[in-house]
Amino acid sequence: MKKVFDVFLSSAALAVFGIPMLAVALIVRLTSPGPALHWSDRVGRGNNIFRMPKFRTMRVDTPPMATHLMTQPEKFLTPIGSFLRKTSLDELPQLFSILNGDMSFVGPRPALFNQEDLISLRTAKKIHSMLPGLTGWAQVNGRDELTVPEKVNYDEYYLKNRSLALDFRILILTVKQALIGKGVRH
Repeated sequence: MKKVFDVFLSSAALAVFGIPMLAVALIVRLTSPGPALHWSDRVGRGNNIFRMPKFRTMRVDTPPMATHLMTQPEKFLTPIGSFLRKTSLDELPQLFSILNGDMSFVGPRPALFNQEDLISLRTAKKIHSMLPGLTGWAQVNGRDELTVPEKVNYDEYYLKNRSLALDFRILILTVKQALIGKGVRH
């Protein structure tokens, strides 16, 4: 049922956001050198690596690490990077990852390939058995403001309490938070 929901909703979202996504891609290209999309190696279900697209918010010479681990991440932001992150518009290309079956709408956010602390804690709690999500319980409960153990605790709660009702709640909270830019550091 969740797979059907993911395919239907991602197809509908692409129909609605297709033109705006093209506009964002063009603006990214016009405001900074490099491609519109950034492809990131992420950890998916079963700890398998997949390539996840995002609109590029950082310069092309940015080190491949989580933003919260950088000492001055703002110096790597593109002119519109902060806006794209605060509004979560940078996440829209992940609709293709949902259609492809690498992600779901709701689940734990996919870790970067080099976030060993997050990966090992999730593996110990069996969170790696789920598809990663465009949004998740941790995102609506703090996003970038959470420590790694706090994220994993929220992910574990989601694992143990998954339901379509909880997914709808998370999606509604995600839209609200995206509209106000809540929980985004850079």
